[in-house]
Formats: sequence, structure tokens, C-alpha cells
Amino acid sequence: MTVTLEVDEGVGTVRLDRPPMNALDSGTQDLLKEVALEASGRPDVRAVVVWGGEKVFAAGADIKEMQAMSYEDMVDRSRALQESFTAVARIPKPVVAAVTGYALGGGCELALCADHRIAGENAKLGQPEILLGLIPGAGGTQRLSRLVGPSRAKDLIFTGRMVTAQEALAIGLVDQVVPADEVYARARAWAERLARGPAYALRAAKEAVDAGLETDLETGLTIERTLFAGLFATEDRTTGMRSFVEDGPGKAVFRTAG
Repeated sequence: MTVTLEVDEGVGTVRLDRPPMNALDSGTQDLLKEVALEASGRPDVRAVVVWGGEKVFAAGADIKEMQAMSYEDMVDRSRALQESFTAVARIPKPVVAAVTGYALGGGCELALCADHRIAGENAKLGQPEILLGLIPGAGGTQRLSRLVGPSRAKDLIFTGRMVTAQEALAIGLVDQVVPADEVYARARAWAERLARGPAYALRAAKEAVDAGLETDLETGLTIERTLFAGLFATEDRTTGMRSFVEDGPGKAVFRTAG
């Protein structure tokens, strides 16, 4: 299995394991979708870490596989390619990408599907598809521009250049830079903290932000208002407000299952 899901204390680790560079061939893409859907549906998974191992996150698509594909082949495959990444982006729980080494092409696009990105000091990220006579096809032109702005996204996409972890941090492509040997531990700590939080509120917060970015402000406010009101029906809201009144802020203990 080139993609697996390991669950421990509310944190699901989506592990890419296709040595030596975690190239994302079609089989790996299909497994990624399966695992993302599993993480989405499992109540014992409350936060997710996407991790490629200590040496490399993912160096991109399998170019040898792609080279042999015709236009008709890619017309048939491109939707499945995007759907595998979209399945990660739509996991209704907090998702953090733990990036070590290369995150290029599809690897960078996979990191873009996370809510938070923690990179090692050795990380290099980029969208080099233009060097193959292509453009990003798994969300890079869309998610990258929404994250770092159109001008910076075009610079990376037009040139195909790689950026260091520090430049990625400066332009907002990653959120933290840590020593390479601490990446997974830091990502897991981020996920563990949120795994103890109110699951339905976190889900609503993610949906409100993501859906709101795709529409106008007025519609976004309607989405927010609806989700906000709906949380008044949850046990976590009762627990959180009772704890605040009786014990002060930040001391609520939420359900850790379901």
C-alpha cells in the first residue's frame, strides 16, 4: 500500500510510502482518495496529518507514467486526479501537512489541500510543470493563487522554480518552519491539540472559511450565520458555555469520540 491511514488518540496519519520519492502515480492517487474518504468518515479520526516520511513529502506525479499517456488518456484521468486531491481538501476535520524534503508538482498541490503546513528547514516546494510543457493539473493554479495571491502564484507557475522553506514561509505558502527532524512531531502536536477540541465547531469553522472563499461576502456571511446557529444544537456548545461560566475560559473538556 502506497498510502495508509494510521489512527492514534484521535489523530489520523495519512502516510505516503512510495520510495524513493513518493511519486504520485495513478494507483497512489486512487488510494489517496480512498484513505481521505476513510479519514472523513471515521469518528475516531478528529484531526489529520499528511506525511511523506522523513526524507521527502512527494516529488510530484510519476512522469514516466504520464509520458506514455495520450490526450484521450488524460481526459479520462484528469478528473480522477483532481478528485483524489479534493477528497483531502474536503476532509471535514483539521488537516496539517508535514513537509520534509521535496514537495513539488503534485506534492505541492497535496500540501495546498491541508489547512496548515509545517515545513522542515530542508523543504523545497514548487510547481515545475511548466518545465514539462504543462501547467499544474491537481489544483495548483487554483489553490496556490488563493493562498499566496495571483502574482506570487504566477511567478512560481510561470518559472517552475523551487522555493526554500524560508521563502515559502515569507510568501505564506507554509505556516511554520522547523528543524527537519521535528516536522512530524510538530505536526502531530498541532493535530493532537485540535483533536481534543469541539469536533462539530471545528468542522463548521472549516466549512465556513472554505465555502465563504468561493463566494461573495454576503453569501459567505449567510453560510457563517447558518453554521453558527446550528452549533447551538450540539453537546459541545453546551459543554463549552457551561465550562466558561463555571470555570472560566479555555477549560472545557469536549467529547473525544464521534
